[in-house]
Amino acid sequence: MRKLAFALFAICLGAATHAQKVLLPNGWTLSPAGHSSLQLGDLPLDIAVSSSGKYVAVTNNGQSTQTLQLIDVAGEKQIDSVIIPKSWLGLAFSAEDKWLYASGGNDNMILRYAVNTRPSAGHPGLALTDSIVLGKKWPEKISPAGLAIDDSRGLLYVVTKENNSLYIADLNTRAVVQRFDLGGEGYTCHLSRNKKELYITCWGCDKLLVFDTEKRSFTSEIPVGDNPNDICLTKDGRWLFVANANDNSVSVIDVRNRKVVETLNAALYPDAPPGSTTNALALSGDDKTLYVANADNNCLAVFDVHQPGSASSKGFIPVGWYPTAVKVIGKTIWVANGKGLTSLANPYGPNPYARREEVNYRQGDLKREHPVQYIGGLFKGVMSIIPEPDAKTLGDYSALVYQNTPYTKNGELQAKGEAGNPVPMKVGDTSPVKYVFYVIKENRTYDQVLGDIKEGNGDTSLVLFGEHVTPNQHAIAREFVLLDNFYVDAEVSMDGHSWSMGGYANDYLEKTWVTSYGGRGGTYDGEGNRAIANNKGGYIWDHCQRAGVSYRTYGEFADDALKPNIPVLIGHTCLYYRGWDLGFYDTARVTQWERDFDSLVAAGALPHMNTVRFGNDHTEGLRKGRLTPFAHVADNDLAVGEFLEHLSQSPVWKESVVFILEDDAQNGPDHVDAHRSTAYIAGGMIKRHFVDHTPYSTTSMLRTMELILGVPPMSQYDAAATPMWRCFATTPDLTPFRSLPANIDLRETNTASNEWSRRSSAIDLTREDRVPDRLFNEILWKGIKGDQSPLPAPNRAAFVRASRETE
Repeated sequence: MRKLAFALFAICLGAATHAQKVLLPNGWTLSPAGHSSLQLGDLPLDIAVSSSGKYVAVTNNGQSTQTLQLIDVAGEKQIDSVIIPKSWLGLAFSAEDKWLYASGGNDNMILRYAVNTRPSAGHPGLALTDSIVLGKKWPEKISPAGLAIDDSRGLLYVVTKENNSLYIADLNTRAVVQRFDLGGEGYTCHLSRNKKELYITCWGCDKLLVFDTEKRSFTSEIPVGDNPNDICLTKDGRWLFVANANDNSVSVIDVRNRKVVETLNAALYPDAPPGSTTNALALSGDDKTLYVANADNNCLAVFDVHQPGSASSKGFIPVGWYPTAVKVIGKTIWVANGKGLTSLANPYGPNPYARREEVNYRQGDLKREHPVQYIGGLFKGVMSIIPEPDAKTLGDYSALVYQNTPYTKNGELQAKGEAGNPVPMKVGDTSPVKYVFYVIKENRTYDQVLGDIKEGNGDTSLVLFGEHVTPNQHAIAREFVLLDNFYVDAEVSMDGHSWSMGGYANDYLEKTWVTSYGGRGGTYDGEGNRAIANNKGGYIWDHCQRAGVSYRTYGEFADDALKPNIPVLIGHTCLYYRGWDLGFYDTARVTQWERDFDSLVAAGALPHMNTVRFGNDHTEGLRKGRLTPFAHVADNDLAVGEFLEHLSQSPVWKESVVFILEDDAQNGPDHVDAHRSTAYIAGGMIKRHFVDHTPYSTTSMLRTMELILGVPPMSQYDAAATPMWRCFATTPDLTPFRSLPANIDLRETNTASNEWSRRSSAIDLTREDRVPDRLFNEILWKGIKGDQSPLPAPNRAAFVRASRETE
């Protein structure tokens, strides 16, 4: 087996550099090649090309409205779009363009659409005709994913990701014929040219499975990379390519001999840590060029594969945000960009609007002057259509891709900073800071909490939990550092805790959280609850363990301290610390932490890395008899203040730093960007009364901790992130922090019986984010601001594009 590494392309100006650049809040830049005028829906995951090549179908599988789109290839325009209640990935045309089959998600069926000419429209369209039922709807766990059609035998093959199976169905009777166990979550499948073999990527068991369609049995298991997903096969059927999301790689398989002959490194640099997210493949018409979609690098890697086993890198093509599917039609590359072309502000949501034209409570539908801007469905996909580039153009494209990435190989061990700063610039150098306390809270935007601080870039009209409710967080921001340009890398909690603790969310999390958050079934798989969702190499605790750094967690990834979610935390928890439970006060959690902290300090056994969860700012909405949103947020605020006060009065204050963030920003509006959130930093070596407008992110915070502790970066994202060295002072100020009393009655409960309390009572709050957040935030806004409270027009409509010089 041979692993290929890319040569570095010179950064130069060329014909491709005319592309418009967009800086994302995570610090990466987009400059998509080709043209991207074809609008797709919410999180497109798959593209199917009809046998005639006349049509393209796209399945949009995001949190909001899910649709199937039919696109005319020659005209590069949509000719039909139909809503599909539930869907996920699987999409295939039958022969002669007669039918389109689509996986029906947790409805556990395959939907069949006729591709026909509708006289009223005068062009081909999609008409639902019937379905193939695999089982009962969710909560029965099936969840069809990729599928393949054998028209000659009238058979449909479907792999599933919840009961890890292969289903064979009869297309004529629409009955399931047989079912086989895969041994792990299935992603997709592909028939051989002669239809005698079916190739299946076992997403959850890191194998390519070979199924004999005549004998109906598995004949081979070929180990590939981590989280294998998409498959591409040469026309002669001899060579097969498998994308491995967690390894930044593609496995090249000799089908005849059933073995991997080569592994292609699709990352921008050799031996890069996780973070490219290789997740889609396409071959050129002559099978000589392989196009590889790197979702988190926002590009295509291009390989010369005319001699599989001796492939070579040709370069890269910049595309949009999070490419999820790629096809080559003729001499043109079609790329589905899962998150579109830019991040956006969300000043009109997820809160509802006062000027309500109509409210139909029975249907739960609110019609408004403006669309809801909930982050889960805010970023719509776009199709990039790119002529296959010649060598010169590909060279220019490659230069753009390297310009767009803040990640470099040298940057893994050498970061930006200043000499003598407490944050080292080189991994392994010492720091006067010895103890890190990392506090994770739940789901607030900057404007929602700190929008009333005049020194920052806030919108006071969007404030829900301002200084009266959160005096301690306001005091921390004023006494230490105000961070008004901080962005979370995640969209919601399911990927947010992975970003917060691992600097990355893998392809499984990014592609599946939308299902449950859209109310379409599914489970909460983040925070170590499902192996396939875990980061390769683990989380901050795993990396501390490898670096010889002691660690402890309080609630984070350990709702049950006796049985934490991941093995690395066994023996590293406080056994009496209460995990996720909105019925338990965060201020009581502080008391639990203080007891444990004091005993560790007294014993000289205080770990160097401490993760602490205070999550009650999530709130319980307006549920009658439960704490009001104000009481929950005030309790959380007081807990943060008391935590910092206790630490500041301890003997380790001089050597300690506290980082505080929200795991995501989904529960509120922001006039700058939907990812902008509150973040705080405090400690004996932190500057006082300082305002820092530097663009930071979740991974900036992680990178700073890693440099202090001597831990190498976990992913390309924290390796690329800007450390927060500007917040640190070279001379300590040991003035203790004094917590401020709550201005809100912490026992205040919801007493009203109205539509909002009734909706709140139906919400499942046993785990974070089981509630439909769009609805949850309507409840919060109406309960706090009142039904007639108007929201202003936005001050800005997109992410602030800061100069690189500020980094």
